[in-house]
Amino acid sequence: MTSVVSSPPRTIRIGSRKSQLALVQTYWVQEQLQKRFPDIIFEVHTMSTQGDKILDVALAKIGDKGLFTKELELGMLNQEIDFAVHSLKDLPTHLPEELTLAAITERENPADALVVHEKHKDRQIDTLPAGAVIGTSSLRRLAQLRHHFPHFTFKDVRGNLITRLAKLDASEYDALILATAGLERLGMGDRVHQILPKEISLHAVGQGALGIECRADDSELLSLLKAIEHPETRDRCLAERSFLRSLEGGCQVPIGVNTEISGDNLTLTGIVASVDGQKLVKDTVTGMADNAEALGTELAQLLRQQGAQEILSEIFAVIGRGS
Repeated sequence: MTSVVSSPPRTIRIGSRKSQLALVQTYWVQEQLQKRFPDIIFEVHTMSTQGDKILDVALAKIGDKGLFTKELELGMLNQEIDFAVHSLKDLPTHLPEELTLAAITERENPADALVVHEKHKDRQIDTLPAGAVIGTSSLRRLAQLRHHFPHFTFKDVRGNLITRLAKLDASEYDALILATAGLERLGMGDRVHQILPKEISLHAVGQGALGIECRADDSELLSLLKAIEHPETRDRCLAERSFLRSLEGGCQVPIGVNTEISGDNLTLTGIVASVDGQKLVKDTVTGMADNAEALGTELAQLLRQQGAQEILSEIFAVIGRGS
């Protein structure tokens, strides 16, 4: 009688940053895949990135090329991990040739949130007192808020969400501007005091969505990862990423977006602002959602005609392009 030897289950190694938020996001992806593919073992492997290690320098001054992704990409290229889970807003629009954006998951609320010190619990962003100290590590948020609220004082804030909130509660700041999605994923949605309307703050490209990156030649894994992709989020984010890529901007520059889908139509709004908030160009395009990337390119060209490239050139001259 011939015995049948079954092959061992495939083990797929998932790469993640070590931060609490990154791990929450990665374990969610692991859970979704494990439910769909119970015969495969999905293991989480953690790594520290440059952005995790340097916490005393403003993000824009470090450089934004792979700030939170490079070490994970090296892990994939070196066959140490099979795919990586990123906050899509941190993933550069130009990827190494051997890697690809395999899937984009369903988006949480991409809007920015106002989180206030207890003493301001009865105020909204437009009723905070003159001179209020607002904490943000994002040039995009800084530029838009300076445009609308030049009477505020802005102060950089780094560290994980727990650290930032502790600094707020210790009265180092009157308020913080944070991503709604991050707060909700960490079970801190009760700290959201106000969702900032898009008229005040357009969100970051890809904010609220997760991007899954893997080796471009791993066809089996690419097929598996498509199982957790969200088509509407994919179209919205591909339009946003195309807009950013066409402007040759990076994750840390003052470029904001908003996307909406109605039926087969996608509407993309974008801004480019100077860091001091004095200059701001904004426009909107609408077209077929399945033509998302072309819409991003179209919007970038419209904003160039209104002076976006000059604004970005001035910013790059001050902060540099990163390395």
